[in-house]
Amino acid sequence: MSKTITRRTSLILGASALFAPQILRAQTALPDKPIRLLVGFPAGGGTDVMARLIAEPLRQRTGRNIVIENKVGASGTVAGATLKSSPTDGSVICYMPSATVMQKLSMVNVPFDPQADMAPITMAGTLQTVYCVSPTIGVNTLAEYVEWLKKNPTRASFGSTAMGSSTHFFGLMIGQAVGRPLEAVAYRGAAPLVSDLQGGHITGGCGSITDFIDHHRQGVVKILVTSGSRPTASAPELPTGTSLGFPNLQLSGWYAFFAPAGTPPNIVETWGNELRPVLELPEIKKRMAELGLEVETSTPKQFTERLNSDMVQWQKVMDAVGYKPT
Repeated sequence: MSKTITRRTSLILGASALFAPQILRAQTALPDKPIRLLVGFPAGGGTDVMARLIAEPLRQRTGRNIVIENKVGASGTVAGATLKSSPTDGSVICYMPSATVMQKLSMVNVPFDPQADMAPITMAGTLQTVYCVSPTIGVNTLAEYVEWLKKNPTRASFGSTAMGSSTHFFGLMIGQAVGRPLEAVAYRGAAPLVSDLQGGHITGGCGSITDFIDHHRQGVVKILVTSGSRPTASAPELPTGTSLGFPNLQLSGWYAFFAPAGTPPNIVETWGNELRPVLELPEIKKRMAELGLEVETSTPKQFTERLNSDMVQWQKVMDAVGYKPT
């Protein structure tokens, strides 16, 4: 009896054939056991969704079982602390946003130092921060939101998915720009914040575009402005701060993969060589773009330089909004 080869089957077979030589190579450098992929935010949020998208083709490429571990708490820093104390044999890596890394500058007791306790592997991509509102308040533009704030001054608060990070500071920057100070409220991740926005329990929210873009398209939240210098490719219809007449409302972000500090360079290089082709897969790039992440990869050296440069730039942002570490 003959079998019908579906498009999905052929894609799987094609991917397996493509990755087969890489599996043999990966076996010589990566430990022969399940790989723990740490994520610092709850299941169902943007970070978790992206990590799970990457996990399956990564499993095919490396021949290892990839186990997602959601280490939730303290705006993603629990995952960083877990990575810091993890084995350096390549069996543990972390998928982390710049919003979490930035907290080393803004918080006194962050349990890890991104420049000392983590080994950069590769960038995954760049993304913008967005400010959104609850559909229950009936505004569709930033100008309408400012007018609403004037009439409702006691409700000038917004939820932040990572206090002391870009998803906190962009909200403060918006308040400064429009002359209506905004107060941040801490949330443990995007999923509970979206739920509260949908129900009108909080009126504003600030986070990465990956956290909110799908909910915006579904009408669950309304994105008013993005932090990019230009419109994001995933949603070019969304206005930037610059396009609305606020050129200082710019704040860039990224997602990246890290290993624990002390991981041998050959293992770090191997992880980069395994992750970059997965991220560059057309279907992964397409889905990531839909989530708001524009795939951009790097070598460990290139990403280390980017990290060091961004730490300097983020300090300038903190100084501009008058934020002191807490």
